[in-house]
Amino acid sequence: MNREEIKEGILGILEELHEDVAFEAQEKLVDDKILDSFDLVTLVTELGDEFDVDITAKDFVAENFNSVQRLTDMVIRLMDE
Repeated sequence: MNREEIKEGILGILEELHEDVAFEAQEKLVDDKILDSFDLVTLVTELGDEFDVDITAKDFVAENFNSVQRLTDMVIRLMDE
């Protein structure tokens, strides 16, 4: 699975959570409270299922969830571990 496919998969999950948000244009999804705690729990579960990764407490920090780019980087890193 290449970077673009991972990014598109993440965008699909995010759009299911909030279809009215232009996620690619956002850089502070958590800091600007676009994603709330329930969204983050759902996102962690969906990312784990979609990409077969385990997002642990050390990865569960705002900077990893603030943008599609950061989410993609985290998923790629976890897939490589």
